[in-house]
Amino acid sequence: MMPKPIVVQVVIDKPLAQGFDYLWDAEKLGKLPKIGNVVEVSFARSKAVGLVIKVSDHSEFDLAKLKSVDRLAPLPVFDPALLRLMNFASQYYVHALGETILPVIPQMWKKADDWEKIPEKLESAEKKSKKRIEVIPEGLITLDQLNEGQKKALQELLAGGAKENQFRAILLQGQTGSGKTAVFLNWLASILKDEIAQVLLLVPEINLTPQLERRVKAYFPDKKMAVLHSGVSEKKRGIAWYEAMTGKAQIILGTRLAALTPMPNLRAIVVDEEHDTSYKQQDGTRYSARDLAIWRAHDQKIPILLSSATPSLETWLAAKSGRYEYIRLDQRAQGASLPSVHLINTRDPQNQFSPGDVGVPKEKSLITKTLANAISKSLAEKKQCLILINRRGYAPVLNCSACNWLSKCTQCSTYTVMHKAGALGKRSVLSCHHCGLVKPIPQFCPECGNADLKTLGHGTQKLEDAIEEMWPQARVLRVDTDSSRKSKGAEALFQEIHDGNVDIVVGTQMIAKGHDYQNIGLVAVLDADSRLYSADFRAAERLFAQLVQVAGRAGRSGTNGEAGGDIYIETQYPESPVFQYLLRHDVDGFLAFTASEREEAKLPPYSYQALIHAEGKSLDKAIQFLNGLKARMKSRGMIAKELKVYDPVPKPVMRVAGSERAQLLIESGNRKTLQEALEMIDQELRQDSTGRISKTSRIRWLVERDPISI
Repeated sequence: MMPKPIVVQVVIDKPLAQGFDYLWDAEKLGKLPKIGNVVEVSFARSKAVGLVIKVSDHSEFDLAKLKSVDRLAPLPVFDPALLRLMNFASQYYVHALGETILPVIPQMWKKADDWEKIPEKLESAEKKSKKRIEVIPEGLITLDQLNEGQKKALQELLAGGAKENQFRAILLQGQTGSGKTAVFLNWLASILKDEIAQVLLLVPEINLTPQLERRVKAYFPDKKMAVLHSGVSEKKRGIAWYEAMTGKAQIILGTRLAALTPMPNLRAIVVDEEHDTSYKQQDGTRYSARDLAIWRAHDQKIPILLSSATPSLETWLAAKSGRYEYIRLDQRAQGASLPSVHLINTRDPQNQFSPGDVGVPKEKSLITKTLANAISKSLAEKKQCLILINRRGYAPVLNCSACNWLSKCTQCSTYTVMHKAGALGKRSVLSCHHCGLVKPIPQFCPECGNADLKTLGHGTQKLEDAIEEMWPQARVLRVDTDSSRKSKGAEALFQEIHDGNVDIVVGTQMIAKGHDYQNIGLVAVLDADSRLYSADFRAAERLFAQLVQVAGRAGRSGTNGEAGGDIYIETQYPESPVFQYLLRHDVDGFLAFTASEREEAKLPPYSYQALIHAEGKSLDKAIQFLNGLKARMKSRGMIAKELKVYDPVPKPVMRVAGSERAQLLIESGNRKTLQEALEMIDQELRQDSTGRISKTSRIRWLVERDPISI
């Protein structure tokens, strides 16, 4: 009697809805297959790494025509909990399982030719880790050093310890500087008393991980930590991921990609700055790491803590309604008051320099007289100043005054930004921040030949120059993605600030999040209005969160009764609700106001949205493709009262890297109705597509659930 064949179904990283059958040769591969095995297979004319999702003894296809699995990776199987998470993500975000699950695996484990060498690499890494200079721990705040508010918050967290094997979602909302990190690290300490327990700590930005890494090390000197983010080298990331997967690493610290890491003994999750939009993936499977972390905690019956000074509207409403536990920290950790907020109306001539004023800049000032006086006062008090402008580069546009030529990108429907020499190369250049195009600055206008080209607007580099001219004795540091690309890196730049080697810091939003500066006396925000009015209905919510975050950098080291520093905001619209609620530090008032506006307009979180993206060589074809989809939905009776389908429109940035882009917005008050519609759309589009490219129109399409920008 012939033994039964072993057939495995494998998914690979392709936009294909189905898995593929392969024969499993147990003698050749050395063991029987398991769901969750990582394997190498032949696919089309090349090799691909895939994941086994099914094991059986039969196939719908002729067994004689099936290829065999080539190799088995030297990895444990993916744990069932992670496979459940991946299946959910694939279904919810309407993405093929293979292209959802395979990108989670680091490149080191996807090079099958190197699999035999991996045990040596792991052994070598283990030896090096023993010799390596460890991260210097800092920032330990023990239980007896917590203030009364922190102790109360910690007691509330620990009170749930009796509810083992039970899902808990907890919002920890606290003023900036109130000591939220100390609270949740002391909470995690109680969980990590279990020798095998693992915890996941998510942060929104790569730049926040080194600082938090040092703090975690101070709390848990004997625990193995795996750090996972895109700034880690592929080898280090591959080893850290393996240590998490095997349970060796008990603390997993990382950005959104860490949310999908295999962790067999996961006991708790913390999402720091949970409101941050960086948790939403913007390519591939467009998942929200925060939302998937909540689903994962619910599925595995473990607690998840969402921490923020400015919670997202969705999380705040869930806490207010009682769906999430709600813990608050309403005072700064050391008792200092919150910073004083000053609105500078840039339309008021009294705030501007006049020709007779002392210290008038040679050129038109980029900073108002009111702010300049405040900076001078802060410097005289030996306090550092933080100036935020959300635009890197020297100037956003180069202009010819003779014929009005503007430095448009040849591949995108945006302008190229001027960067000074030293930022992106040895010479000044024009760079597109969307497609990455870099070209030299023309010596004369390409249209009319005029040699007098001028810059319009200003970015961090131009502001840095202006500040150096106005305060020549001050030590000025620019912190943006251009300056942090250099050999020093962002961490070294932040260390300069912490060490007191800088008087004035100029930067983008990189400087606003999470950093515990100890000597900032003044924070200034320039050009706040550019983010206030936008087609995106979330613009005001995002601006408010950013202003609260950056304001919180001031006066953090103050103690009981001390002033908490100052924040100055330059705006033409001081009467806007964003600024008025900020004046009172009223986060709850702003969120309640925003909730009532959204409810009236039936916008998220009071409805659910999805975008169908289309891009091709012609905008007309992309629009036509989406119109055709809408017509098919109408003919099938899918468009009803509970499902709105808007007309297709060009995307806000219509052309990127030569591709014209359009979008179709679908909205419903019912999550299930929207899900069913998206699944039908996916099936409909796949019938005429190879992967996600339409066979007839050659349009590339993508379905996105819960978009954060429209």
